[in-house]
Amino acid sequence: MAKTYPEIYVLRHGETEWNREGRYQGSLNSPLTDMGQTQAATQGEILRAQDVGGRGFDIFSSPQGRVKQTADIVCGIVGQDHKPDPRLCELRQGAWEGLLETEIALGWPAAYAKRGQGIIWYFDNPTGESFVQVQQRAREFLESLSGPAVIVTHGVTSHVLRGVWLGLDLAGMAALQGGQGCVYHLREGRQVRLTG
Repeated sequence: MAKTYPEIYVLRHGETEWNREGRYQGSLNSPLTDMGQTQAATQGEILRAQDVGGRGFDIFSSPQGRVKQTADIVCGIVGQDHKPDPRLCELRQGAWEGLLETEIALGWPAAYAKRGQGIIWYFDNPTGESFVQVQQRAREFLESLSGPAVIVTHGVTSHVLRGVWLGLDLAGMAALQGGQGCVYHLREGRQVRLTG
């Protein structure tokens, strides 16, 4: 029988300067663009409409700068604080961090050939964090929850976290929708994408 976790809302950080450039961040950071700040505000409005504050949701965030910036905007709208948790950090991308996608394609063509398979190709990075490591972090975080939560995190980590919650394998996680400026609501075994 699949593990049952509390109800959660999952947000990816807003667009960053490096997202716009096609540069890979991993454990590095770049600030939100104006668009990213607007996306974070939209997420905050979505959560306020869901009354997460009145319904007793805790808010957790990755401690990385782009997520902290997003969570600060969201929490300013919702009227709550967020708690940083390192298990919500983005997957470490080793030698890919700071590189443009075109540079990764030249340096690691076999991994890059899987680019169309969602998040799967990230785990073919020989210098980065493994799928098992990210999955374990996500599972440990979810198992630590004592009640419903809002989680502000990153692209790949969001896919893995939601996939663990839904009981999916890597292929299933790769098929999940992503995106910035939206909120994923996971409750009673299913996921719904909320947009402003």
